[in-house]
Amino acid sequence: MLKVGLFCAAGMSTSMLVEKMKVAAKERGMEVEIAAYPESEMEKYVDHIDVALLGPQVKYLLNKGKAVCEPKGVAIDVINTVDYGMMNGSKVLDHAIKLSK
Repeated sequence: MLKVGLFCAAGMSTSMLVEKMKVAAKERGMEVEIAAYPESEMEKYVDHIDVALLGPQVKYLLNKGKAVCEPKGVAIDVINTVDYGMMNGSKVLDHAIKLSK
């Protein structure tokens, strides 16, 4: 089962995207765990996820996120701005899947 954490400034703006990703996963018959968290709590959740995705508004934290995630074997990247803005759960899920491989 793929476990994905979406991190943004407060964990609020990504909540809608999480729901869209869950719908996309269900339509594909995939079992996933997806949740949104504030970026300040990444260290708290890194041991419980396979992939970390940063909201575009906190992309400047990518290097900090890599320092937290990479030693734990957790893939991390920034969510595409257009996919985020359009709340395209399917495309963001695809990105998470690609990162997990």
